[in-house]
Amino acid sequence: MLKHVVLVQMLAHLTAKETPLWFVDTHAGAGVYSIDSAFAQKKGEFKDGIGRLWVKSGGQSDLPPALAEYLQQVKKMNPDGVLRHYPGSPQIALQMLREQDRLQLFELHSTESEVLQKQYANLKRRISVQPTDGFAGLKAVLPPASRRGLVLIDPSYEDKADYGRVLDTMRDALQRFATGIYAVWYPQVQRPESKELPGQLQKLAGNNWLHASLKVMAPARDGLGLHGSGMFIFNPPWKLETALQPSMPVLVRLLGLDKKASSGLQARQA
Repeated sequence: MLKHVVLVQMLAHLTAKETPLWFVDTHAGAGVYSIDSAFAQKKGEFKDGIGRLWVKSGGQSDLPPALAEYLQQVKKMNPDGVLRHYPGSPQIALQMLREQDRLQLFELHSTESEVLQKQYANLKRRISVQPTDGFAGLKAVLPPASRRGLVLIDPSYEDKADYGRVLDTMRDALQRFATGIYAVWYPQVQRPESKELPGQLQKLAGNNWLHASLKVMAPARDGLGLHGSGMFIFNPPWKLETALQPSMPVLVRLLGLDKKASSGLQARQA
């Protein structure tokens, strides 16, 4: 959810200008997820994420604008007010981008890439789906023809090598397209690579970055499981920090599972 709240704000800013925009998602997933499926109901992961925000925000008119705008994108998939579908990053981008904009989606997992291709089969003029490794595929599309681009890098990190690949990918991407906007999602888990990644990204970014983080509970005693996540932005849009600031404590209040829930928001812009 943190990833998508930030994504909506970046897309809103970038689409305010008429110049075409390229959105690149290196690990696009299936695009849209069915919350009322037997699998989703059994795992129940959505209940502590969008499920909590959907229920707790019902009837509230005083949500910070960034949260309200994010929920509006979810509501487009659920116009009757019943939460059945959740838009992933590709679907949110499609809903917000314009006719002149393009989406480049990568997904290596065969099942999800097949779903993604079928999902957007009628939109091939605007959307390209490549069933390949997004880390490698990104090199071929940078810099975009329009010289305006937003790249989302959000691997699963189930393989700890992904942390190193993120750093290598960002070094290469900044050489190819230094002025692009890059958003790197990472999990907060009890693993050294996770704890070290934000600082390593900050060194790469120099004096133009934003780091948003959300912890929903204390780390598990057994060291397993996800207790939060973060988004690190290279070349963040102007006023992104201002747009996100009011929403961070509200996310803690709505999504926090214990007293250790907290958020962080830091930025440096030259």
